[in-house]
Amino acid sequence: MTESGPAPRVEKKDARDVYQQLLQIPIFASVQPADLACLSEVELIEADAGAELIHKCDTLHSYWIVLSGEVQGEKFLPDGTRVMANLFGAGETFGEVSLLMGRSGSVTCTATKASTLIRLDEDSFWKLMFHSPTVRRAVLGTMAERLQAYQTQAIHREKLISLGTIAAGLMHELNNPGAAATRAASQMRENLTRLQHLGLRFCAGSPSPGQLECVRQLQDQALSSVRPQAVSSLEEADAEEALLEWLEAAGVENAWKIAPTLSANGLSAQGLGCARAAFDPARFSDALNWLDSLVSSVQLLGTIEESITRISALVMAVKKFSRQDDAKTHEVDVHDSIQSALTILAHKFRQKDLRVEKDFGATTAKLITKGAGLGQTWTNLLDNAVDASPLKGVVRIRTWNEGETMCVGIADHGAGIPKENWPQIFEPFFTTKPVGEGTGLGLDIAHRIVVGEYRGQIRFNSSSAGTEFLVCLPINS
Repeated sequence: MTESGPAPRVEKKDARDVYQQLLQIPIFASVQPADLACLSEVELIEADAGAELIHKCDTLHSYWIVLSGEVQGEKFLPDGTRVMANLFGAGETFGEVSLLMGRSGSVTCTATKASTLIRLDEDSFWKLMFHSPTVRRAVLGTMAERLQAYQTQAIHREKLISLGTIAAGLMHELNNPGAAATRAASQMRENLTRLQHLGLRFCAGSPSPGQLECVRQLQDQALSSVRPQAVSSLEEADAEEALLEWLEAAGVENAWKIAPTLSANGLSAQGLGCARAAFDPARFSDALNWLDSLVSSVQLLGTIEESITRISALVMAVKKFSRQDDAKTHEVDVHDSIQSALTILAHKFRQKDLRVEKDFGATTAKLITKGAGLGQTWTNLLDNAVDASPLKGVVRIRTWNEGETMCVGIADHGAGIPKENWPQIFEPFFTTKPVGEGTGLGLDIAHRIVVGEYRGQIRFNSSSAGTEFLVCLPINS
């Protein structure tokens, strides 16, 4: 018990003295006096509002019966989160889950109203369970309902956490192409203003047909879809420096700015020689600055196009990930769903500088199924692989067919799973991650989806060289 708040008042009572009160409780409605003969004393507890009945550090287990009032239970999850577990009103009982499972779960219970309760210690609880089949059936039924409700709540919470992780990753992923497109659009606005200014100034000088033809040829060369042969970074720098020196010698304005653009598009001092001969220095400078603005604008359009394509790919990945069409049979492309999960988790791979090796060897990767949630399976497995991998490590994904089955392997090169933890890997709430970094439901959910939704199998192989999770799914389910 905690010392904070009003302390409950405890009175020892003979079990027979509280028989009439117990009959008002549904679980004990059919109990006979003989059923209570196994009990000697029980504790009758009077608690004011705010009194703490169970502290999270208590190790002694008890069975509680609420005669009147209300008690609120709160649970401390493995990640340190405190959540309300339940409200127990008059006629309800609690504490059987900890007693039957033989373990406590960091729970605190507080009276929210003035309450009267009966408490049985662990020894009395087991005596009652042994001697009264009526109580035994009722207690086990209550426990099963509460475990199912809590597990449903926990799985829902895990999905929300997963959704939050995905949303945070998407914000990061969408921000980069969005910012790139914004910068490119801003620079394009400047370029278009510059293009108009230079174009008007160039045309005001009434260029000759030969000068116009020279500009047209330079434009065609700079905008040609056939790019110059790729060169090394050193060769590229040398070509850019040589062009810069030539432009400065020719008195070209902004030579330092336009040299990289023109050089990257295959223009050199030799290629610009005819233009220098055709124009006076001032108009030659205008012509090259105009050409630089035009080429730069086309490049910026390419940046905007790539950014929009990236955003569209992310949106499509989320649509594939979130598809929940379990009402009718549909087709699922496993390779596409894996790629969507990789797209969504790309930021986590970059954070650890991980490389992805894909060996998609399956000739048939499309499933005909009524199942849903396959994207969640790959996300959970890949997320675990990222967490287990060392910096600059490798995550390997392979697929293959075994008859009418499609198989997927997701492997990391981490330290492996300790052998003593193998039996518990797919158990709900089991995690080896530090407090606050895992809920212990990722693999449980993956197992439920693979086995329950797709009628497949999931297993793993682990050693000190790493861990591989293997998922096998029937092509027609």
